Amino acid sequence: MLRKILLAGLSASALAISAFSASAADVVLKLHHFLPPQATIPSKVLTPWAEKIKADSGGRIEVEIYPSMQLGGKPGELVDQAKDGVVDMIWTLVGYTPGRFPKSEAFELPFMVTTAEATSVAFYDYYQKHLQDEFKDFHVLSVHTHGPGLLHTIASKPIKSLDDMKGLKLRGTSKVVNQMLEAMGAAAVGMPVTTVPESLSKSVIDGTVVPWEVTPSIKIAELAPNHTQFSGKTGLYTAAFIFAMNKDSYEALPDDLKKVIDNNSGKELARKFGMVMDQGDVNGKAIADKAGNTTITLDAAETEKWKALGEKVTKNWIAEMDGKGLNGSGLYKDAVDLIQQNTK
Repeated sequence: MLRKILLAGLSASALAISAFSASAADVVLKLHHFLPPQATIPSKVLTPWAEKIKADSGGRIEVEIYPSMQLGGKPGELVDQAKDGVVDMIWTLVGYTPGRFPKSEAFELPFMVTTAEATSVAFYDYYQKHLQDEFKDFHVLSVHTHGPGLLHTIASKPIKSLDDMKGLKLRGTSKVVNQMLEAMGAAAVGMPVTTVPESLSKSVIDGTVVPWEVTPSIKIAELAPNHTQFSGKTGLYTAAFIFAMNKDSYEALPDDLKKVIDNNSGKELARKFGMVMDQGDVNGKAIADKAGNTTITLDAAETEKWKALGEKVTKNWIAEMDGKGLNGSGLYKDAVDLIQQNTK
């Protein structure tokens, strides 16, 4: 009897050890980003991506996701965390490090973006052609943009025309977007998107620019119930994102695990990011409508006034790039052409 008990105990222990061994990953990769886990990209792209990496590797790669800057630092420090190996992977806005990736700014210029999917695929093509040197410190998994950005303002300050921009304190996403807001009469305030709810509630800002997609996670329907969008096929602006890996973390992988990463990277991942962003825009707009918010769509004549000011921002950017020897007009033309080619 005692022998049977001992054998049963040893068998159970062996099974437990076997189960642990089967579930223990060969490689654990830390992915750090700035948004809460329930936001669109973390929940709809990053988490499924991590699960697919685990499945495709037969459990040999485990991707641990740390949202909301849980591993420390500020959103603008994420790129250096990936570069320096503080973390293995990051997802972040390129514009959180102003001036560091100047050629990427072409996609942030006014009235460029069509849909997130089309613009994301275009941005990936642009990355392959123009940004290899700019992102040389990283193993790039993909790049993408969000959908058409628009204006969201507090209840007392709806934007019905360009004149309504005068004196407004509006949060911007990047150097280029801030320049655009200033050119259109507002006082641009740079800050990460995660600080927007508190800044709105404390009247530090009168509003913000974000796409519909992100509005639910930062309580825009509640805090800034006026929304201003534009006529035509292009939105006011977009922001560029990078999903990247520390180069040493990637190079340390055996070839078969590198292939797992490679098979889940690239243009189709950019497309996935974009598609999820587009659906997020639909969801965000529906939430605002249900809350009784006011959405103002400026007519074609009014939109043209904004575009005229946007063209000045674009010309200034081209001149700035030319001054750095970066062929600003060529970069801008390629960005426009790639977006048009990918827009249905």
